[in-house]
Amino acid sequence: MKIFDYMETYDYEQLVFCQDKTSGLKAIIAIHDTTLGPALGGTRMWTYENEEAAIEDALRLAKGMTYKNAAAGLNLGGGKTVIIGDPRKDKNEEMFRAFGRYIQGLNGRYITAEDVGTTVADMDLIHEETNYVTGISPAFGSSGNPSPVTAYGVYRGMKAAAKEAFGHDSLEGKVVAVQGVGNVAYTLCKYLHEEGAKLIVTDINKEAVQRVVEDFDAKAVEVHEIYSVDCDIFAPCALGAIINDETIPQLKAKVIAGAANNQLKETRHGDLIHELGLVYAPDYVINAGGVINVADELNGYNHERAIKRVETIYNNVEKVFEISKRDGIPTYVAADRMAEERIERMRQSRSQFLQNGKHILSGR
Repeated sequence: MKIFDYMETYDYEQLVFCQDKTSGLKAIIAIHDTTLGPALGGTRMWTYENEEAAIEDALRLAKGMTYKNAAAGLNLGGGKTVIIGDPRKDKNEEMFRAFGRYIQGLNGRYITAEDVGTTVADMDLIHEETNYVTGISPAFGSSGNPSPVTAYGVYRGMKAAAKEAFGHDSLEGKVVAVQGVGNVAYTLCKYLHEEGAKLIVTDINKEAVQRVVEDFDAKAVEVHEIYSVDCDIFAPCALGAIINDETIPQLKAKVIAGAANNQLKETRHGDLIHELGLVYAPDYVINAGGVINVADELNGYNHERAIKRVETIYNNVEKVFEISKRDGIPTYVAADRMAEERIERMRQSRSQFLQNGKHILSGR
């Protein structure tokens, strides 16, 4: 892999390698773009096959956060960290303390958070060395579990998608097929049930399914059956890459709107559902409630303010549909264009984010 060629092609700003022999820390911080503000993105710990795979993952994820944060209307750029190691046995206090010092050394250009393989406890250790970390324990002013807020954002985005498809945003009487009923989807089902939607659900976890059936009068189906059920809205809330050659012909829904990441297996599947006339709410736009909630911590967390911001996901999904129609492009492309246009507008007035020694975290 020619790192500088890759960074130039996708316009990355910085790649930082962090090593601490005593603790075993081997981390890579990728900062994609800070036009809108400091780069925000979580720290992932994973047993990568090799160093190149870790670098590629950090770069790919950082770029994704640039688009997610921009599309959410946040004044934040995109970054990501990967730590090479087994999160079940390689963690220690010294590792995360050392990593926190590396983040502090970036002087606010990068702010981290919890991700795959890391926990709130890990973020607390990082917080011992730097203020540039979110998702810490509530005792330190954290926003707590982001799942309910993510679910609320998906609910709001689903209503916008329903308006596009059916002419109104009421979900009363609509049949919603929910794939996966984990923490986010359970709360989503609660909102849908309260509005009068009819639920069809599935999950590999039978206990989770039974809970939704009992609490929200949902109908349960087998995992492979969820794609072909008669429904108005299909809500993927589990695996990625589930919009593919096998599933698209089975779908009877008019709308695809759910919490899962990377729902399209390939970009051509986004083209295909567009050609078929399905209304697709791009995943990183509709599931941005969590990052919006976490970002509010940077100003001293206020739940009411964060929820008001999450409600704008409705408007953001509407903007995606407007751009899609304006430019005659699929919505997954329109989402990227919305993010890129916002970044470009800001780029005209300022370039890379620079802290200039001033702390952005209020009261610290």
